[in-house]
Amino acid sequence: MAFTVPLPRVPADDGDGHARWYAHELGWAAARGPAGVELLTGLRFDVLELPAAAGAAVLRRLGGHWPVAVEGRRMRMLVAAGSAEELPGLLQWLEWGGIALDLTVLGAGGRMPAPVPPGLPPGRSGSGSPGAAVWLRPPLPGREVEPTLPALPSPGAGPVAGTAPGDRGNAPCLVRLVDSAATACHRVRLLGAGDGAALSGWRPRTPS
Repeated sequence: MAFTVPLPRVPADDGDGHARWYAHELGWAAARGPAGVELLTGLRFDVLELPAAAGAAVLRRLGGHWPVAVEGRRMRMLVAAGSAEELPGLLQWLEWGGIALDLTVLGAGGRMPAPVPPGLPPGRSGSGSPGAAVWLRPPLPGREVEPTLPALPSPGAGPVAGTAPGDRGNAPCLVRLVDSAATACHRVRLLGAGDGAALSGWRPRTPS
C-alpha cells in the first residue's frame, strides 16, 4: 500500500504579514484593528459599500476591473479618494436624495477590513475565516491603484476610446457607478434580500 506524505502545513498569519504585504506591495496604509488588519481609507482610495446582491448586478452591468472586496452579504468597491465627499451631492443630483438605499461610503479617517492578500495564508485574527473579507477583484502588486479607480471626469478630459463618456478605461465614471449602484440598491430593497440575490445571480460565499 502506497502512502502519500502530506505537504507541510502553512502556518496562519498573525496579521503583521498581511499589513506588510499591503504596505510593501501596494503602498497602502494598514493598521491593526479589534478584528484584524484594516486598510485606511481616504488616502489612496475611498470605499463604496452596498449589499452584495446589488453590487453583483452593478459589476455585471458596468464591467471593468477595478478592485472590489466582499465580506458576507456586503460588497466594497474601491473608488477614487475624495469620492466620499462627492456622494451626497451626486445622489441629490441624480434624484436619489432622501431615499433609503443602504449605500454608504468610507472616506478620510475610515477603515475597511483588509481581505487576505492573494497567495498568503489566512490570519489568526479573523482574516480568512468564514464570512471574512476576501478580494473578488484583487489589486495588482506593483501598479498604482489610482488610475484604475472610478472617479469624477477631469475637466476638459476627452473620452477614452471604446468606453462610455467619462469612463477611465477599465473603470466607469463615478457618476455612472453611483447611479447604477443606487438603482440596484433600490431594486434589491424593494424586492427583498432573497429575491434581489436571485435577480443578480449573487450568492454569499460559503466556506469550502
